Amino acid sequence: MPPFTDHPLHLTRRALFGKSAMGLGAMALGSLFTRDGLALPPDKLAPALPHFAPKAKRIIYLLQNGAPSHVDLFDYKPKLREWHGRQIPDEVAGGKRFSTMTGGQTDRPVLGEITQFSQHGQSGAWVSDFLPHTAGIADDLCFIKSMHTEPVNHAPAITYFLTGGEQAGRPSMGAWLSYGLGSDSNDLPSFVVMTSRDKEASCGQIFYDFYWGSGFLPSKYQGVKFRGSGDPVLYLSNPDGMSRSVRRGVLDDLARLNEIKLREQGDPEIATRISQYEMAYRMQASVPELTDFSKEPQHILEMYGPDVHRQGSYAYNCLMARRLAERGVRFTQIMHAGWDQHRNLNSQLKIQCQDTDAPSAALVKDLKQRGLLDDTLVIWGGEFGRTPFLQGKIADTKQWGRDHHPYAFTLWMAGGGIKPGISHGASDEFGFNAVEDKVHVHDFQATLMHLMGIDHERFTFRFQGRQFRLTDVHGHVVKQVIGA
Repeated sequence: MPPFTDHPLHLTRRALFGKSAMGLGAMALGSLFTRDGLALPPDKLAPALPHFAPKAKRIIYLLQNGAPSHVDLFDYKPKLREWHGRQIPDEVAGGKRFSTMTGGQTDRPVLGEITQFSQHGQSGAWVSDFLPHTAGIADDLCFIKSMHTEPVNHAPAITYFLTGGEQAGRPSMGAWLSYGLGSDSNDLPSFVVMTSRDKEASCGQIFYDFYWGSGFLPSKYQGVKFRGSGDPVLYLSNPDGMSRSVRRGVLDDLARLNEIKLREQGDPEIATRISQYEMAYRMQASVPELTDFSKEPQHILEMYGPDVHRQGSYAYNCLMARRLAERGVRFTQIMHAGWDQHRNLNSQLKIQCQDTDAPSAALVKDLKQRGLLDDTLVIWGGEFGRTPFLQGKIADTKQWGRDHHPYAFTLWMAGGGIKPGISHGASDEFGFNAVEDKVHVHDFQATLMHLMGIDHERFTFRFQGRQFRLTDVHGHVVKQVIGA
């Protein structure tokens, strides 16, 4: 199709009216342009943030895909050993919804914890012997033992935690914060994502892009995924024969062409394209330095564990998270799969803990010794817990496992304004239902927003005729876990 014929077909309704009505729309659009001749960045249209003084400047979310077993790791319940092999009472589990793996299972014997628990630190926190390094920082942690959620399957449950809805399409938490608070780094994205999985590939958890998507926010705010091999970001290296100065010239010419299109159509995605080209150019210089661990002291590397040099490992990603925090990245999302232990609890749980325990604790200690923990919020937890009853048959010990469990589970937080050395909330004597100071996913999200200086009810974005927010129409700040 000839360009002059094709051009009108790409005009949006808004752009059409902007060019009509004696140019008044174009004048209004022009008033939004900055001194550089570009459209006002979309984040400038957000409510003035923060709403109040924040306690945290950044978040590192260590999301444990697949759901760690709370009753084997943090939520000590002697009742499970007492009832081992007996049917869990109907008044506890009756009428509850589970995944298809145990939804039709009529035999539900209680499974006692497969680990040993002991108390640690001045706080006396109960922690499994599978997590000795985490136990060593117990007094820095705030355990929430009354978490509960709605979905019973992985993808909806993770999406619910990260976006406030079970269906894909809403902005993720990191996108919301990038949109509202912007970036403290000129050379790195404000929202970075890294993924890893257990070496045994014991479960088939998939890392969907919408876990770090921007939804209906401009795509500028979606997470930038750092890869587990090769260049951390695709096309980070220039093609053979292209110098940095030549690359600069190409980008300048592209920016001029995109600015013309931006003036014509007013599409914010064009402004996104311009800004992302510029970010990519700056990352060509900043990322190689970011990923160079050669100047890290040996004792720091040893603290993160033997996998720290293996790109794409959980340990490597945890050290990267600390380096990203030092460089002003607002939200770092680490996702580690391998906790979905339906038939291999007796073997895989210990392996998962060995792979993640030291790096998780090292990150907290490393941030603390550098003075970064006070304003960095670290979160560790999965999308739900595991059932206190057994999936399978009690006699088949090699096939022991636990199903998905949304009714009570545990996560921990450290730094960023959180009270250290406490346990908030409680589940019942079987670890089945949250019964004391219950914390819903939306309450958790509201609390994170509050720590970042944001009133979750006031931070909204209008889309399809409705004001959307991360917490949907729910959520209360859990003030009991926030420090003075």
